[in-house]
Order: sequence, then C-alpha cells, then structure tokens
Amino acid sequence: MIRRVAFLIMLFCTTLAPATAAQWNVDYSKSRLGFSVLWSGQPFEARFKSWKASIIFDPTDLTHAKATVTIDLDSETSAAPDNDDGLKGAEGFAISQFPSAHFDATGFESKGGGNYLANGKLSLHGVTRQISLPFHLTINENTAHVTAKVSVSRTDFGLGHGEWASGTTIAREVAITVDLTATKSH
Repeated sequence: MIRRVAFLIMLFCTTLAPATAAQWNVDYSKSRLGFSVLWSGQPFEARFKSWKASIIFDPTDLTHAKATVTIDLDSETSAAPDNDDGLKGAEGFAISQFPSAHFDATGFESKGGGNYLANGKLSLHGVTRQISLPFHLTINENTAHVTAKVSVSRTDFGLGHGEWASGTTIAREVAITVDLTATKSH
C-alpha cells in the first residue's frame, strides 16, 4: 500500500513538473552590448568587451523563461579613450566601487511577430530599477538572433554628479543596445 501511494505521488509530481525551456549559449564573437548618448550634442557610442549572459527561453513557454546578464563596466570602450577614462571614474561608473552592472529578467511577454518584452531589474552604480526591454527574436533551427534597444535615464542610477548631473553636456537619456547571437544547448 505504501509503495502504491509513493508511486502515485511520484507520478502526480512528474505530470505537474514544468516544461524545461531551452538554454541558450551566447556567441560573444558575434554579439554586441553597448550604449549611446548625446555628448556635447554629438552621438557617443560605446560597447562592453566583457559580459556574460545566462538565458533560458522558449517562445512557447514564456512562464519559465529567464535571463541574467552581468556586465564588466571596466571593459567599456569607444573611439574616445579620454571619455572612456572619465566614464569609468568617480563621476561616471565609479568602477572601483561598482565594477559591474546586472540585468535580471524574470517576466516575458509576447508582442507578436517575433517581438517580445523582457521585464526585469537593472542594477547599476548601486541602484536597482525596474525596466522593460523590448526585443526582436528570430530563431533559425538552433540559432537565435536578438536585437534590442531601450532608453534609461542615467541620473536615475546616480550617474553624473556636479556639472555632469544636468543634461547640458551629456544627455540624461542613454540608449542601451543589444545585438546577440546564441545557439541552443542540447
């Protein structure tokens, strides 16, 4: 009798177990994570050379989808090394105190036509804010390609003090851009 009850409990639990969404491995050589902002009225674009992403995603099982991205802020680079040094210093990212940024997406919505919304928390410069990241996804067999862009206010994250706090020299709105290629784990 005990064996039958144990078997029925095990059978019940396995039928209620959630589906396993696909794990994706980012191809960092084909992927790019960066940002752009108006600096002295001119576009300033930068990218991060070092970042890691853990992605579990299946378009047919958004309930179990999640993504975590960790960005090494010291890896920021642009065509203007003097600006890079300033961005990494005390008035910018303050990498000695805040060496990384994190995005944790735990809620996803389909918007149709390969368009989705990742809802999660962005932690940067010791501040965490809720953001929604719209992205476009195409999957071709075992390869996925994602493009995304979202604007955030740098001052919401405490970036820029003194003369840099105003939007006069450096705009407050910063566009975060993602161009990601990944392959499905087997």
